Amino acid sequence: MRTVLVSLLALGSIACGTGATNSNPTPSSLHFQGQAWADNWFAMYLGDRMIVEDSVPITTERSFNAETFSFDANYPLVLAFVIKDYKQNDSGLEYIGLPNQQMGDGGFIFQLKDNQLGRIVNTSNAAWRCKVIHRAPLNKTCAKDPKPELTCMSMIESEPVGWKEPAFDDSTWASATEYTAAAVGPKDGYFQIPWDSAARLIWTSDLQMDNTLLCRSRVAAP
Repeated sequence: MRTVLVSLLALGSIACGTGATNSNPTPSSLHFQGQAWADNWFAMYLGDRMIVEDSVPITTERSFNAETFSFDANYPLVLAFVIKDYKQNDSGLEYIGLPNQQMGDGGFIFQLKDNQLGRIVNTSNAAWRCKVIHRAPLNKTCAKDPKPELTCMSMIESEPVGWKEPAFDDSTWASATEYTAAAVGPKDGYFQIPWDSAARLIWTSDLQMDNTLLCRSRVAAP
């Protein structure tokens, strides 16, 4: 598990872990701690500002780490996430050419603590809105084919313009699907964090076919 500190200073730049950007931070006064676990990778944004990126590359086998990170911001917050399950190519499969060639499955969990209040103010759950932009294979029967890139069908879309911005209309996006730990099988870094009872493992409607998700969550002032 990696801990990252992000300070969005009024006259400074964002100091962040992997993949941070310097993009005109706004004055802020409240301090938050975020914690997330992903199978396999995620990045979180506030508007166009990357707050944190998973510190373990998605290509790392068994990249089931958790991240704990801090940042300053003001309510209301609109959190935007890119969440990915590993896929070797657009077939959606992993371990291609090996005996364990298969469709991977995903999973994600998140909680946000307001340090001034001393309590959790946001958790991953079915209230989140998510959109799939990479789904494959659409024909699951191709999963054991020797050249799945030729036989597996996929649905691939670009990220919608402006989807990270607070004013973006995500009302047509699907609600996230909540899953049990038994369904996701969380590993490694998941067990290093004491998850709030309201935090749920989420994904979209198919843990195997849906490989890249965009998710959004609004956090109103308590």
